[in-house]
Amino acid sequence: MPILHLLVAALAFAVPQDTMPAGYTPHRVYDSQHKKWSDFESMAAELSRADVIFLGEQHDDPSTHRMEAALLDAIARRRGNVVVSMEMFERDVQPVLDAYLAGKLDEATFLKTSRPWPNYPTDYRPIVEFAKAHGWRVIAANIPRKMASAASSKGIIAVSGLTDSTRRWAAADFNCPTNDDYYRRFGETMKQHPMGPGEPPSAAELAAMTEKFYQAQCAKDETMAESIAWVHQSAPNPPLIIHYNGAFHSDFTEGTAERTRRRLPKAKVAVISAIPVASLDGIDPKPLRKQGDWLLFVYRAAEKK
Repeated sequence: MPILHLLVAALAFAVPQDTMPAGYTPHRVYDSQHKKWSDFESMAAELSRADVIFLGEQHDDPSTHRMEAALLDAIARRRGNVVVSMEMFERDVQPVLDAYLAGKLDEATFLKTSRPWPNYPTDYRPIVEFAKAHGWRVIAANIPRKMASAASSKGIIAVSGLTDSTRRWAAADFNCPTNDDYYRRFGETMKQHPMGPGEPPSAAELAAMTEKFYQAQCAKDETMAESIAWVHQSAPNPPLIIHYNGAFHSDFTEGTAERTRRRLPKAKVAVISAIPVASLDGIDPKPLRKQGDWLLFVYRAAEKK
């Protein structure tokens, strides 16, 4: 595997250095479509021909975030018409985000009014600043947290039944089946989730809890997918859209990815699943092939005790 182009992918950014994560990130790339190991630049070259890219991350992994920023640079060297879409910003703050990208708002005001995630300065700022430096749009794709919370406690009707101006901050239509693989995978994840002190919930209680939280998950997926579809459909020359979200939203081309394909049946959609690993040696990608079109294994150092 050529070393030079990997170093370029991780380090060669055309924006101010204070916005860039430093250092090379050890990683390996697997091409699930062709069932073979590949490299970062080959992956980027292939992805630059897509319409929509989903990069599924583990939110707490700094190595993955460095590679996310590196992907933007690799795409920018091959294609100019790009839009960044993010789970990490919600639809109602789009005007604030637009004003900041246009230079009409200082960063302090932007951060104060856009509800950025706690790890924004270290993990998502490089993405936004890169897009800003290149004149790219950034889409605040997600449903507002308050609306998602209402869906988890009262059902999707808490969102779909709204009649005021906030209704536009969520998808116009929701399709939330409870008999597909995505729902089953969601249920398995719920079983593994810590439930706190006290007696564990009964099977019936867990099923009811799963259904409630799935309503919120569905509201997020549908809204992010609609946000992506809007951008693609409204442009006379559709851009390449790179969407960043938690891996569960796009792994196996389910969740947001599936709902995007439903809205854009002719679009070329690609899924990257970023997988933090303790060692890059001896990886067997075969059991994970269906997780993404590309598997990006990133080295995650053990936390110091």
